Amino acid sequence: MDTRAIVLLFPGQGSQYARMAAGLYGHEPEFTAAMDEAFAAFGPDGRALRTDWLAASPAVPVDHVTRSQPLLFAVGHALGRMLLRRGVEPAALLGHSVGEMAAAVLAGVFTLEDAAALLLDRVHRLAAAPPGGMLAVAATAAALEPFVTGEVVVAAVNAPRQTILAGPEGPLAEVARALAEAGLTCRPVPSLTAFHSPSLTAATAGAVERFAATAVAAPRIGLYSGYRAGPLTAELAADPAYWAGHPVEPVRFWPALDAVLRRHTGAVCVEAGPGQGLSTIARQHPAVRGGTSRVVPLLPARAGAPEADREALAAAFAALGAYVPGLSGALLR
Repeated sequence: MDTRAIVLLFPGQGSQYARMAAGLYGHEPEFTAAMDEAFAAFGPDGRALRTDWLAASPAVPVDHVTRSQPLLFAVGHALGRMLLRRGVEPAALLGHSVGEMAAAVLAGVFTLEDAAALLLDRVHRLAAAPPGGMLAVAATAAALEPFVTGEVVVAAVNAPRQTILAGPEGPLAEVARALAEAGLTCRPVPSLTAFHSPSLTAATAGAVERFAATAVAAPRIGLYSGYRAGPLTAELAADPAYWAGHPVEPVRFWPALDAVLRRHTGAVCVEAGPGQGLSTIARQHPAVRGGTSRVVPLLPARAGAPEADREALAAAFAALGAYVPGLSGALLR
């Protein structure tokens, strides 16, 4: 048995798509139970979230903040909980944007019920924010400095040449035109909200008080901050301003991933969420390109038939069976 450190990666806004991971629901017992726990934690909103998640034509589109954020959280939490119940003992957890909330619950910082309440409070505030969006640009953050304005800012550094910009709808469209004229490749990120930009500052007013009134604990599993690019200490976990600032602060995923892989040499990075965006990023890291570390996504790269979810998970279990004792025999039922 080639035992290696397991690092769970939890994707955030932009990775969502209709019926993400729904092919596992009702087929994978641990995942199903964890999703039901998450929907119950969302209280009265849980039923509508579950209905829209499973619907071919949801009443509220999945890219809307009131759907994308809670469902990304629920799916990430359920996949992570499934792995833990199957015997996976992760050495580290790293989430991107709302993925950090799912990671924080698995690490024991928040209870599931408290995290769900905090997240619902957040998305209801953000739903009132001005229309905005996000752009993925194939360029370094430094190269984009001439295009950054007071309204359009660097929202995330995902990889050395993968930077996310965010801002209000109109100004972001102007920046997109300027980028195209400059010959820079960019594409919209599925989001109707300008996450990780100052345009959300007013909408997050009052969030600090909500977090301050919520009990927190020190992480029981190594939890890394995608905003500070290092370990999320007990002191940082206890800081309500840190959590309340997530919608406004830029994500520093690449330096955070680098910190994880420098600490856990030869780790296996498991993407616990829809798509394979974080897997694609992780494969660019020198530790993975050099063959020291590995990457295993749990779900397909894109939306597909329900069977594709189950096939992808079975392939992931087969791959992880080389590193996790007993997991290779844990077949889908």
